[in-house]
Amino acid sequence: MSDKDKITKEEDTEEKLHITKSVFQNAKEMAQQREEEEKARQEEIQRKLELRRKQAEEARDKRLAEERRELLRLKTGVIEESETIHEEHEEEIKLSFWKKITNFFYHNKWWLGMAVFAAIIVVFLAYSIITKPRPDMVVLLIGENQSLGEESELEEYIAQFCPDNNGNGEILASVYYIPYSDSPQKNYANGVDTKMTAELQSAESVIIIANSKLSGIIRTDEVLVDLEEIYPDNPNVKGYGFYLKDTDFAQKVGVGGSLSDDWFICLRRPQKLMYSDSDDMQETYDRDFPVFDAIVSDLTK
Repeated sequence: MSDKDKITKEEDTEEKLHITKSVFQNAKEMAQQREEEEKARQEEIQRKLELRRKQAEEARDKRLAEERRELLRLKTGVIEESETIHEEHEEEIKLSFWKKITNFFYHNKWWLGMAVFAAIIVVFLAYSIITKPRPDMVVLLIGENQSLGEESELEEYIAQFCPDNNGNGEILASVYYIPYSDSPQKNYANGVDTKMTAELQSAESVIIIANSKLSGIIRTDEVLVDLEEIYPDNPNVKGYGFYLKDTDFAQKVGVGGSLSDDWFICLRRPQKLMYSDSDDMQETYDRDFPVFDAIVSDLTK
């Protein structure tokens, strides 16, 4: 290759390199130009948005100021009706009958559930009261003795001395067992305090069968009748109680020897109570005393 050809080749190479460099440079400059144009366009858009926001705020402030002035004119009686202030009404949504029913149940489901639950309880209690046999008399059994309170024939024994007080042709004597014990936890679990308070403040019964723990519950001298005044010569009577020791009471009610010596029968004194007045209790006393007297006579040797 001649020197002339080498020079010509080197010049072509330098020209190619120069051209390649120009392409990259041009591309870079065009990219920068597009970036600057895009930035300018975004700034213009942002400026227009800011201008619109500012114009909207100014228009809103102007409208609110005009409405305040118009409202003041309405309140002061300068004008009677405003063309600026209009009361807005929400468009009433019309629902079909079944949609209204569904909507009502959906929005009130919790209250309806509670109401249904309460209604079930009321119906159950009403049914229990209506269907429950009305006893001719009620006797309270206060003291812990499961055999006597739940497994004995105590109601049948009392019923043989009881007349048909409610006139339904049947004799029914009910014994309300209240298992009072020395354990407050056990009493609470069995609802003893609530039951005892309810019964002792009611005139439904005057005859009580209890053990010595009764004196720790009530003031016997204020609540009970002094039986020594009624049965002065009865060997089983001591103070306010007719004691069941040395009687065949346990055998007659079917509990054998499971009754301790401190059990007795007593009478409540007629007086005003929380849930009843003295007249109601006196009526119960006059009705049930003959039964009490018959039991005392039956058990006295």
